[in-house]
Amino acid sequence: MKKKLIHIILFLLVAISWKPEVFAQDIHLSQFYEAPLLRNPSLAGIFKGDIRVQAVYRGQWNSITNAYKTGSLNAEYKMPIGKANDFITAGIQILYDQAGTVSWVSTHILPALNYHKSLSADRNSYLSLGFMGGPVQRRFDRSKMTTNSMYDGLGDGETFTESQFTYIDGAVGMSYNTQLNENPDNNIFFGLGYHHFTRPKNSFYRNASVVVEPKWVASAGVRFSVTPASYITLQADHTMQGKFKETVAGALYGIKLGPELDHPIYTLHGGAFLRWNDALIPAIKIDYTPFSASFSYDVNISKLKTSSYGRGGFELGISYVGFTHRDNSTLKAVYCPRF
Repeated sequence: MKKKLIHIILFLLVAISWKPEVFAQDIHLSQFYEAPLLRNPSLAGIFKGDIRVQAVYRGQWNSITNAYKTGSLNAEYKMPIGKANDFITAGIQILYDQAGTVSWVSTHILPALNYHKSLSADRNSYLSLGFMGGPVQRRFDRSKMTTNSMYDGLGDGETFTESQFTYIDGAVGMSYNTQLNENPDNNIFFGLGYHHFTRPKNSFYRNASVVVEPKWVASAGVRFSVTPASYITLQADHTMQGKFKETVAGALYGIKLGPELDHPIYTLHGGAFLRWNDALIPAIKIDYTPFSASFSYDVNISKLKTSSYGRGGFELGISYVGFTHRDNSTLKAVYCPRF
């Protein structure tokens, strides 16, 4: 117990020594590639299929304090529009985050719309413009809060009257995706997303000067074949929010299993990602069409590794990608946005 108390104190001292803006940064996921709308709303619909549903659960810092619990759910529906190989994607991003002993909870419900403009009549080449926005609620359990005033019988001593508030958030982004060569499975994309352009107020005290800082996210990904039965997928994000910056990048190597390589029964993926100066993230994934399951684990390499025993957070992901039976399904399309 004494040893654990020492580690908790050390953790708090390190946390206090960090720059204040770190506490204002957005929620992040190590499996960022499984939550495309959180990266950039214009990445909605860039997949091979008509419909995609993805869920990611993250548990963090279980060894130190009440664990951070984060859940992300996004759904997308893609359909052709017009007569020029253009497409439109409607989607939604739902995010739930809970942290600390006071049960600090953030809930995001963000509908999204993305338009994909075809740039070529001979190959997959698309410029996409996406928007996302909706309500965000932040709340905590005031009955679980402890302050110095409570020991003097004066209540919690705080002047705010409500333990929750809601604001409207918004994001916009653009991306470009295209196939690399004659193989339509070899693709590349670039994207730039701008989040919190509404600069919503973020204070229980209704302080107008406390806002959610706008955030820029630059994203890129490349997928290319190594052999007829294997390929590599590279993914990277660079985020800037106020004075906070974060870079995460890595790769997964996929192997197709089954008698038909164009329609493998299973695809096994393994690899690792690096969140610069923070965590090394080994990851595995298995595809069993139309479902996928993934697992990753953060190995802490930051200043907190002594207190956290090197343990960061684990993530579990589940996804579904499929085609519908409608007449204009993308299964019948010669060209469509994909990655």
